[in-house]
Amino acid sequence: MASIKDVAAEAGVSVATVSRVLNGHPSVSAAARARVLGAVEALGYRPNAVARSLRTDQTRTLGLVISDVLNPYFTELARSVEEEARALGYSVIIGNADERPDLQDHHVTTLLDRRIDGLLVSPTDGGSPRMLEAARAGTPMVFVDRWIPGVDVPVVRSDGRAAVRDLVAHLHGLGHRRLAIIAGPAATTTGRERVDAFREALGAHGLPLPDAYIGQGDFQADSGRRVTEGFLDLPEPPEVVFAADNLMALGALDAVRARGLRVPRDIALAAFDDIRWFVHTDPPVTAIAQPTGELGRAAVRALVDRIEGRGGASVTLPARLVVRRSCGEPPASSPQSPSPSPVRRSTT
Repeated sequence: MASIKDVAAEAGVSVATVSRVLNGHPSVSAAARARVLGAVEALGYRPNAVARSLRTDQTRTLGLVISDVLNPYFTELARSVEEEARALGYSVIIGNADERPDLQDHHVTTLLDRRIDGLLVSPTDGGSPRMLEAARAGTPMVFVDRWIPGVDVPVVRSDGRAAVRDLVAHLHGLGHRRLAIIAGPAATTTGRERVDAFREALGAHGLPLPDAYIGQGDFQADSGRRVTEGFLDLPEPPEVVFAADNLMALGALDAVRARGLRVPRDIALAAFDDIRWFVHTDPPVTAIAQPTGELGRAAVRALVDRIEGRGGASVTLPARLVVRRSCGEPPASSPQSPSPSPVRRSTT
Protein backbone atom coordinates (compact mmCIF):
# COMPACT_ATOMS: atom_id res chain seq x y z
CA MET A 1 0.00 0.00 0.00
CA ALA A 2 1.37 3.39 -0.99
CA SER A 3 2.29 5.82 1.80
CA ILE A 4 2.14 9.60 1.92
CA LYS A 5 5.93 9.60 1.44
CA ASP A 6 5.52 7.62 -1.79
CA VAL A 7 3.03 10.21 -3.03
CA ALA A 8 5.40 13.05 -2.17
CA ALA A 9 8.28 11.34 -4.01
CA GLU A 10 6.11 10.63 -7.06
CA ALA A 11 4.88 14.24 -7.20
CA GLY A 12 8.26 15.77 -6.42
CA VAL A 13 6.97 17.73 -3.44
CA SER A 14 7.28 17.58 0.33
CA VAL A 15 5.13 15.41 2.60
CA ALA A 16 3.73 18.63 4.10
CA THR A 17 2.56 19.76 0.66
CA VAL A 18 0.80 16.43 0.09
CA SER A 19 -0.90 16.80 3.49
CA ARG A 20 -2.07 20.32 2.65
CA VAL A 21 -3.52 19.17 -0.68
CA LEU A 22 -5.37 16.23 0.92
CA ASN A 23 -6.81 18.50 3.61
CA GLY A 24 -7.95 21.14 1.12
CA HIS A 25 -5.55 23.84 2.29
CA PRO A 26 -5.59 26.84 -0.06
CA SER A 27 -1.85 27.66 0.19
CA VAL A 28 -0.79 25.22 -2.56
CA SER A 29 -0.16 26.21 -6.18
CA ALA A 30 -2.42 24.78 -8.86
CA ALA A 31 0.54 23.01 -10.48
CA ALA A 32 1.64 21.34 -7.24
CA ARG A 33 -1.96 20.36 -6.44
CA ALA A 34 -2.31 18.74 -9.86
CA ARG A 35 0.95 16.76 -9.42
CA VAL A 36 -0.13 15.54 -5.98
CA LEU A 37 -3.58 14.46 -7.12
CA GLY A 38 -2.05 12.74 -10.14
CA ALA A 39 0.35 10.84 -7.89
CA VAL A 40 -2.51 9.87 -5.54
CA GLU A 41 -4.41 8.45 -8.51
CA ALA A 42 -1.41 6.68 -10.04
CA LEU A 43 -0.37 5.03 -6.77
CA GLY A 44 -3.87 4.27 -5.51
CA TYR A 45 -3.10 6.06 -2.26
CA ARG A 46 -5.77 6.04 0.46
CA PRO A 47 -5.33 8.19 3.58
CA ASN A 48 -5.10 6.31 6.88
CA ALA A 49 -8.40 7.09 8.57
CA VAL A 50 -7.15 6.04 12.02
CA ALA A 51 -4.09 8.25 11.81
CA ARG A 52 -6.20 11.16 10.57
CA SER A 53 -8.67 10.73 13.43
CA LEU A 54 -5.84 10.83 15.99
CA ARG A 55 -4.51 14.00 14.37
CA THR A 56 -7.83 15.83 14.01
CA ASP A 57 -9.73 14.25 16.95
CA GLN A 58 -12.52 13.36 14.50
CA THR A 59 -13.37 10.08 12.79
CA ARG A 60 -16.10 11.48 10.49
CA THR A 61 -18.22 8.59 11.76
CA LEU A 62 -21.70 8.60 13.30
CA GLY A 63 -23.31 5.88 15.39
CA LEU A 64 -26.96 4.89 14.93
CA VAL A 65 -28.70 2.67 17.49
CA ILE A 66 -32.17 1.64 16.35
CA SER A 67 -34.84 -0.26 18.24
CA ASP A 68 -35.50 -3.09 15.78
CA VAL A 69 -33.70 -3.56 12.46
CA LEU A 70 -36.38 -6.05 11.31
CA ASN A 71 -39.08 -3.39 11.52
CA PRO A 72 -39.43 -1.89 8.00
CA TYR A 73 -39.88 1.57 9.51
CA PHE A 74 -36.46 1.47 11.17
CA THR A 75 -34.89 -0.12 8.10
CA GLU A 76 -36.04 2.82 5.99
CA LEU A 77 -34.94 5.26 8.70
CA ALA A 78 -31.45 3.73 8.77
CA ARG A 79 -31.20 3.97 4.99
CA SER A 80 -32.03 7.67 4.96
CA VAL A 81 -29.58 8.30 7.82
CA GLU A 82 -26.78 6.58 5.91
CA GLU A 83 -27.55 8.47 2.68
CA GLU A 84 -27.60 11.89 4.35
CA ALA A 85 -24.49 11.16 6.39
CA ARG A 86 -22.60 10.11 3.27
CA ALA A 87 -23.67 13.31 1.51
CA LEU A 88 -22.21 15.31 4.42
CA GLY A 89 -18.94 13.38 4.44
CA TYR A 90 -19.67 11.00 7.32
CA SER A 91 -19.90 7.22 7.60
CA VAL A 92 -22.43 5.40 9.81
CA ILE A 93 -22.08 2.37 12.09
CA ILE A 94 -25.45 0.80 12.98
CA GLY A 95 -26.36 -1.12 16.11
CA ASN A 96 -29.64 -3.03 16.55
CA ALA A 97 -30.96 -2.88 20.13
CA ASP A 98 -33.74 -5.39 19.39
CA GLU A 99 -35.93 -3.52 21.93
CA ARG A 100 -33.50 -4.55 24.71
CA PRO A 101 -31.92 -1.94 27.02
CA ASP A 102 -28.88 -4.16 27.66
CA LEU A 103 -28.16 -4.44 23.93
CA GLN A 104 -28.68 -0.71 23.55
CA ASP A 105 -26.02 -0.09 26.22
CA HIS A 106 -23.70 -2.59 24.54
CA HIS A 107 -23.93 -0.76 21.22
CA VAL A 108 -23.54 2.67 22.81
CA THR A 109 -20.40 1.53 24.64
CA THR A 110 -18.94 -0.11 21.52
CA LEU A 111 -19.61 2.94 19.35
CA LEU A 112 -18.07 5.33 21.86
CA ASP A 113 -15.02 3.06 22.13
CA ARG A 114 -14.67 3.41 18.37
CA ARG A 115 -14.49 7.18 18.82
CA ILE A 116 -17.55 8.09 16.80
CA ASP A 117 -18.16 11.83 16.48
CA GLY A 118 -21.85 11.66 17.45
CA LEU A 119 -24.72 9.33 18.21
CA LEU A 120 -28.27 8.93 16.91
CA VAL A 121 -30.52 6.85 19.16
CA SER A 122 -34.11 5.65 19.06
CA PRO A 123 -34.32 4.79 22.78
CA THR A 124 -35.76 1.44 23.75
CA ASP A 125 -37.79 0.88 26.91
CA GLY A 126 -37.30 4.37 28.29
CA GLY A 127 -33.54 4.41 27.89
CA SER A 128 -30.58 2.60 29.42
CA PRO A 129 -27.85 3.57 31.93
CA ARG A 130 -24.87 3.86 29.53
CA MET A 131 -26.86 5.87 27.00
CA LEU A 132 -28.14 8.26 29.66
CA GLU A 133 -24.61 8.63 31.04
CA ALA A 134 -23.28 9.48 27.57
CA ALA A 135 -26.04 12.04 27.01
CA ARG A 136 -25.43 13.75 30.34
CA ALA A 137 -21.66 13.75 29.73
CA GLY A 138 -22.18 15.94 26.67
CA THR A 139 -21.66 13.36 23.92
CA PRO A 140 -23.10 14.88 20.71
CA MET A 141 -26.41 13.03 20.50
CA VAL A 142 -29.84 13.27 18.87
CA PHE A 143 -32.92 11.21 19.68
CA VAL A 144 -34.85 10.10 16.61
CA ASP A 145 -38.46 8.84 16.58
CA ARG A 146 -38.51 8.20 20.34
CA TRP A 147 -37.10 10.32 23.13
CA ILE A 148 -36.61 10.43 26.89
CA PRO A 149 -38.39 13.29 28.68
CA GLY A 150 -36.09 15.33 30.90
CA VAL A 151 -32.88 14.48 29.02
CA ASP A 152 -31.37 17.52 27.30
CA VAL A 153 -30.92 16.03 23.83
CA PRO A 154 -32.48 17.33 20.59
CA VAL A 155 -35.38 15.19 19.33
CA VAL A 156 -36.27 14.58 15.69
CA ARG A 157 -39.71 12.99 15.50
CA SER A 158 -43.08 13.06 13.82
CA ASP A 159 -46.32 14.23 15.40
CA GLY A 160 -49.10 11.76 14.68
CA ARG A 161 -51.89 13.36 16.71
CA ALA A 162 -53.52 15.16 13.78
CA ALA A 163 -53.29 12.02 11.65
CA VAL A 164 -54.89 9.94 14.44
CA ARG A 165 -57.73 12.49 14.60
CA ASP A 166 -58.14 12.14 10.85
CA LEU A 167 -58.22 8.36 11.19
CA VAL A 168 -60.91 8.39 13.89
CA ALA A 169 -62.96 10.92 11.89
CA HIS A 170 -62.68 8.60 8.88
CA LEU A 171 -63.76 5.57 10.92
CA HIS A 172 -66.62 7.51 12.52
CA GLY A 173 -67.78 8.59 9.07
CA LEU A 174 -67.90 4.95 8.02
CA GLY A 175 -70.25 4.23 10.93
CA HIS A 176 -67.77 2.49 13.23
CA ARG A 177 -68.35 3.09 16.96
CA ARG A 178 -66.45 0.31 18.77
CA LEU A 179 -62.76 1.06 18.23
CA ALA A 180 -59.89 -0.78 19.92
CA ILE A 181 -56.13 -0.21 19.97
CA ILE A 182 -53.12 -2.51 20.16
CA ALA A 183 -50.75 -0.32 22.17
CA GLY A 184 -46.97 -0.25 22.07
CA PRO A 185 -44.82 -0.54 25.22
CA ALA A 186 -45.88 2.03 27.82
CA ALA A 187 -42.20 2.62 28.67
CA THR A 188 -41.64 4.23 25.25
CA THR A 189 -42.80 7.72 24.36
CA THR A 190 -44.34 6.53 21.11
CA GLY A 191 -46.23 3.77 22.93
CA ARG A 192 -47.81 6.23 25.35
CA GLU A 193 -48.38 9.02 22.85
CA ARG A 194 -50.35 6.92 20.35
CA VAL A 195 -52.76 5.63 23.00
CA ASP A 196 -53.28 9.16 24.33
CA ALA A 197 -53.90 10.52 20.84
CA PHE A 198 -56.37 7.73 20.07
CA ARG A 199 -58.28 8.29 23.32
CA GLU A 200 -58.46 12.05 22.71
CA ALA A 201 -59.67 11.57 19.13
CA LEU A 202 -62.39 9.15 20.25
CA GLY A 203 -63.48 11.59 22.95
CA ALA A 204 -63.92 14.32 20.35
CA HIS A 205 -66.61 12.12 18.78
CA GLY A 206 -68.17 11.12 22.08
CA LEU A 207 -66.79 7.59 21.83
CA PRO A 208 -65.37 5.70 24.84
CA LEU A 209 -62.19 3.66 25.01
CA PRO A 210 -62.97 0.86 27.49
CA ASP A 211 -60.05 -0.92 29.17
CA ALA A 212 -61.09 -4.09 27.33
CA TYR A 213 -60.38 -2.29 24.04
CA ILE A 214 -56.79 -1.43 24.99
CA GLY A 215 -54.48 -4.38 24.34
CA GLN A 216 -50.85 -4.23 25.45
CA GLY A 217 -48.44 -5.08 22.66
CA ASP A 218 -44.67 -4.75 22.24
CA PHE A 219 -44.28 -3.51 18.63
CA GLN A 220 -43.86 -7.13 17.47
CA ALA A 221 -46.17 -9.19 15.23
CA ASP A 222 -46.76 -11.92 17.83
CA SER A 223 -48.22 -9.41 20.28
CA GLY A 224 -50.53 -8.04 17.58
CA ARG A 225 -51.77 -11.55 16.93
CA ARG A 226 -52.27 -12.31 20.63
CA VAL A 227 -54.07 -9.05 21.43
CA THR A 228 -56.39 -9.37 18.42
CA GLU A 229 -57.34 -12.91 19.43
CA GLY A 230 -58.32 -11.48 22.82
CA PHE A 231 -60.43 -8.77 21.16
CA LEU A 232 -62.22 -11.37 19.02
CA ASP A 233 -63.05 -13.42 22.12
CA LEU A 234 -64.85 -10.53 23.84
CA PRO A 235 -68.65 -10.78 24.23
CA GLU A 236 -68.82 -7.60 22.12
CA PRO A 237 -65.73 -7.51 19.89
CA PRO A 238 -64.59 -4.17 18.48
CA GLU A 239 -65.55 -3.13 14.97
CA VAL A 240 -62.08 -1.71 14.34
CA VAL A 241 -58.60 -2.69 15.50
CA PHE A 242 -56.01 0.09 15.32
CA ALA A 243 -52.46 -1.26 15.68
CA ALA A 244 -49.93 1.24 17.00
CA ASP A 245 -47.24 -0.02 14.63
CA ASN A 246 -46.91 -1.94 11.37
CA LEU A 247 -45.68 -5.30 12.70
CA MET A 248 -48.52 -5.53 15.23
CA ALA A 249 -50.94 -4.77 12.38
CA LEU A 250 -49.59 -7.71 10.39
CA GLY A 251 -50.04 -9.92 13.46
CA ALA A 252 -53.62 -8.66 13.82
CA LEU A 253 -54.31 -9.51 10.19
CA ASP A 254 -53.02 -13.05 10.78
CA ALA A 255 -55.33 -13.47 13.80
CA VAL A 256 -58.38 -12.31 11.86
CA ARG A 257 -57.66 -14.68 8.99
CA ALA A 258 -57.00 -17.60 11.37
CA ARG A 259 -60.60 -17.22 12.59
CA GLY A 260 -61.93 -17.43 9.04
CA LEU A 261 -62.91 -13.75 9.19
CA ARG A 262 -62.34 -11.10 6.57
CA VAL A 263 -61.16 -7.49 6.66
CA PRO A 264 -63.12 -5.22 6.48
CA ARG A 265 -66.32 -7.29 6.15
CA ASP A 266 -66.09 -8.72 9.67
CA ILE A 267 -63.66 -6.33 11.35
CA ALA A 268 -61.79 -3.25 10.15
CA LEU A 269 -58.04 -2.76 10.54
CA ALA A 270 -55.80 0.32 10.58
CA ALA A 271 -52.17 0.87 11.55
CA PHE A 272 -49.63 3.44 12.62
CA ASP A 273 -46.47 3.41 10.45
CA ASP A 274 -47.31 2.89 6.80
CA ILE A 275 -45.04 0.41 4.99
CA ARG A 276 -44.80 -0.72 1.39
CA TRP A 277 -46.21 -4.13 2.26
CA PHE A 278 -49.58 -2.62 3.11
CA VAL A 279 -50.45 -2.00 -0.54
CA HIS A 280 -49.92 -5.71 -1.23
CA THR A 281 -52.16 -7.10 1.53
CA ASP A 282 -55.76 -8.07 0.81
CA PRO A 283 -57.27 -5.61 1.36
CA PRO A 284 -54.62 -2.86 1.37
CA VAL A 285 -54.29 -1.41 4.87
CA THR A 286 -55.29 2.10 5.92
CA ALA A 287 -52.32 3.53 7.78
CA ILE A 288 -50.72 6.61 9.27
CA ALA A 289 -47.53 7.38 7.38
CA GLN A 290 -44.56 9.02 9.05
CA PRO A 291 -42.13 11.05 6.88
CA THR A 292 -39.44 8.46 7.57
CA GLY A 293 -36.87 9.60 5.02
CA GLU A 294 -37.21 13.22 6.08
CA LEU A 295 -36.84 12.23 9.73
CA GLY A 296 -33.60 10.37 9.06
CA ARG A 297 -32.12 13.22 7.04
CA ALA A 298 -33.18 15.85 9.57
CA ALA A 299 -31.69 13.80 12.41
CA VAL A 300 -28.32 13.60 10.67
CA ARG A 301 -28.29 17.32 9.97
CA ALA A 302 -29.16 18.10 13.60
CA LEU A 303 -26.39 15.81 14.85
CA VAL A 304 -23.77 17.20 12.46
CA ASP A 305 -24.75 20.72 13.52
CA ARG A 306 -24.20 19.64 17.12
CA ILE A 307 -20.82 18.05 16.31
CA GLU A 308 -19.63 21.08 14.36
CA GLY A 309 -20.71 23.59 16.98
CA ARG A 310 -23.83 24.97 15.33
CA GLY A 311 -26.26 23.90 18.06
CA GLY A 312 -28.61 21.32 16.59
CA ALA A 313 -32.31 21.93 17.15
CA SER A 314 -35.24 19.58 17.70
CA VAL A 315 -37.46 18.94 14.67
CA THR A 316 -41.09 17.80 14.58
CA LEU A 317 -42.67 16.78 11.27
CA PRO A 318 -46.36 15.92 10.68
CA ALA A 319 -47.57 12.39 9.92
CA ARG A 320 -50.47 11.85 7.51
CA LEU A 321 -53.34 9.43 7.01
CA VAL A 322 -53.33 7.16 3.96
CA VAL A 323 -56.84 5.79 3.35
CA ARG A 324 -57.13 2.38 1.70
CA ARG A 325 -59.80 -0.34 1.83
CA SER A 326 -59.18 -2.12 5.14
CA CYS A 327 -61.78 -0.04 7.01
CA GLY A 328 -64.58 -0.19 4.44
CA GLU A 329 -65.98 2.08 1.77
CA PRO A 330 -67.73 5.40 2.58
CA PRO A 331 -71.56 5.18 2.27
CA ALA A 332 -72.64 6.49 -1.12
CA SER A 333 -75.47 8.47 0.44
CA SER A 334 -73.27 10.34 2.94
CA PRO A 335 -69.92 11.37 1.48
CA GLN A 336 -67.22 12.26 3.95
CA SER A 337 -66.56 15.87 4.75
CA PRO A 338 -63.02 17.08 4.10
CA SER A 339 -60.49 16.30 6.81
CA PRO A 340 -59.11 19.17 8.86
CA SER A 341 -55.55 18.31 7.82
CA PRO A 342 -54.11 16.86 4.58
CA VAL A 343 -55.10 13.25 3.93
CA ARG A 344 -53.64 11.25 1.07
CA ARG A 345 -56.13 8.85 -0.47
CA SER A 346 -55.21 5.72 -2.36
CA THR A 347 -57.32 3.88 -4.87
CA THR A 348 -55.66 0.54 -4.13
